[in-house]
Amino acid sequence: MTLQIDSLIASNGPVRLLVEAQLAPVQGRRFQPTGFPDLGPAVYEAGDRSFVIVESAQSMANRMEAVCWDSVGNDLVPSLKGLSYVRVEQDGEYLTSSLTESHRLSSPYIRKSKDKTFFEQLQSETADFATGPLDRPKLAGTLFGYDVGCLLHGVFLADKDLAGGRLRLERALSSFIEAEGASVAASGGVKKDEVNPRGDAKQGFGHVPFQRDEYVAECITAFFNLDLAQIRGYGLDEHATRLLVALGLFKVRAVLERGLRLRTACDLDVLDIQVTRPTEFDLPSLTELEGALPGLIEACSAQLRGEGGVTTVNFQD
Repeated sequence: MTLQIDSLIASNGPVRLLVEAQLAPVQGRRFQPTGFPDLGPAVYEAGDRSFVIVESAQSMANRMEAVCWDSVGNDLVPSLKGLSYVRVEQDGEYLTSSLTESHRLSSPYIRKSKDKTFFEQLQSETADFATGPLDRPKLAGTLFGYDVGCLLHGVFLADKDLAGGRLRLERALSSFIEAEGASVAASGGVKKDEVNPRGDAKQGFGHVPFQRDEYVAECITAFFNLDLAQIRGYGLDEHATRLLVALGLFKVRAVLERGLRLRTACDLDVLDIQVTRPTEFDLPSLTELEGALPGLIEACSAQLRGEGGVTTVNFQD
């Protein structure tokens, strides 16, 4: 299957692909926004409008990776088999991976294992980056071979033994969910103890009333930003560039169709999807992307390291 994305990878193509999706709670009108330490929900004013962050950029990055991973089989979903990533095992059993770790290739389970085989290999391949201007195309090609996702979600190899800790790529794919015209829907409840209502609450006994704040809003919008100029600026060949763009589109579509149950009290539906830049581009369906990705991955197979794209690290603590 051929994807119609030539306009996105062309050298004179658009700088960014911007997508907005209008969302609404699956049932009712209330939703629970994300909370932050020492802050709670992030509520703010812009002009005469009240906003709340429903899901942060960091959390959405994790959700866009989660749709790529089969957490039951501990492997990539079928349409993405063959993509490069680093798999971490301990005593022959799956432990974690660069795709599921917050810091990707900079995960301590990769960098700090007593088995230094992979770390020393990466150290050798990045030694030339320790001084002088950073050769981003060469760095991008190296990271593409070990973990394709690094080129979309960014990575910071903050280890002094890896080119002095100066190797980083910014995010090329970002997202967040924001609610406009937001206000608190205050409610509450009680943890009941029919056996000993006056029991010691600190020990888990007794009736314990509590306050609960949810939100309602006039509209909820998911925003996606795919930096096409950054992807083209990696200087990779057409096959790799096409794969990165298609993978980014897959993540957007998959999150919108499969990944919007953010929390127990925040389950969202998609009402409408619009490409706001470039407006003439039609976002491929998830079925089209799933059909095209295996062929795009196969076209890049010679550039992907490991066995079938998988580099295995044996974690020894």
